[in-house]
Amino acid sequence: MMQNSNSSVISYFILGAYLDIGIIRHLYFLIVILLYVVIILVNTSLIVLISMNRSLHEPMYVLLCSLFVNELYGSTALFPFLLIQTLSDVHTISVSFCFLQIFMVYSYANIEFCTLAIMSYDRYLAICCPLQYNTRMTVNKVFMLVAAAWLYSFMKMLVLLSLNIPLTLCGNILKNFYCQNYLIVKLACSDTKVNNIYGLFGIVITVLVPLIPILFSYIKILQVCFSGSNQTRQKAVSTCTPHLASLLNFTFGCCFEILQTRFDMTHVPRVLRIILSLYFLIIQPLMNPFMYGLQMSKIRETFLFYYKVVISERDAVKV
Repeated sequence: MMQNSNSSVISYFILGAYLDIGIIRHLYFLIVILLYVVIILVNTSLIVLISMNRSLHEPMYVLLCSLFVNELYGSTALFPFLLIQTLSDVHTISVSFCFLQIFMVYSYANIEFCTLAIMSYDRYLAICCPLQYNTRMTVNKVFMLVAAAWLYSFMKMLVLLSLNIPLTLCGNILKNFYCQNYLIVKLACSDTKVNNIYGLFGIVITVLVPLIPILFSYIKILQVCFSGSNQTRQKAVSTCTPHLASLLNFTFGCCFEILQTRFDMTHVPRVLRIILSLYFLIIQPLMNPFMYGLQMSKIRETFLFYYKVVISERDAVKV
């Protein structure tokens, strides 16, 4: 409903990045739902495995459990909505749900970075200070750090939304597959100076706060590796490889999405832009459980133990 020539009361947004894919939409729907089911199954399985086995109630596995919970949280922000949009002819989203999606997607990214930062500090203590590890990194301390990461991320997003919701908008077309904060700010008719400053400040803080402990931890780990024994180097490689892969993968996805939102990326092929736009919300939740599940020997051994128990019980019932 128009108020004047410059602004309007917006009740929904149109997502302009979706293509008219016709009958092939059903294939896309099957691919998306398959990915979502796999993400739910593998992350939930590892959460249950860690929660039920007391031998895994250690700082590193508590952090992994928080990471897997966050993968489910971030996936829920995208996949159900993406499934609906894939089958729909009209790609719209209500204003209230749009802001909810922004809250979930952005807090997910913030929590992911913070959790990876805590995990890097945990690896630093385990490799560089093994004798002090049990006193400096307790399960209770990990719970406090995880709770602080989640609370910090939620509060940061509440401030962001409190600045964006009152904006007067001059349009309702978002050129993306899901709602993004900066795209909404660009539609505003009212003054957005504070929003832009806080948005840039938020990006810097989201990167710098986790980056400081990550850089500190890996500099110390590298120093120990170069001066330590082969056994120390092997331990560092085996425990840090999945963490580094997860960190680099997530950073790549987030950086491209930030660049695509704020700069003209029309020179990049459209298919590639679509894939990379959804990359950090799909690949990270899909990759992490497989990577950590396969790499961490204690998780593999626990999973195989329960698998053998289930098989033996099934065979006993048959007999």
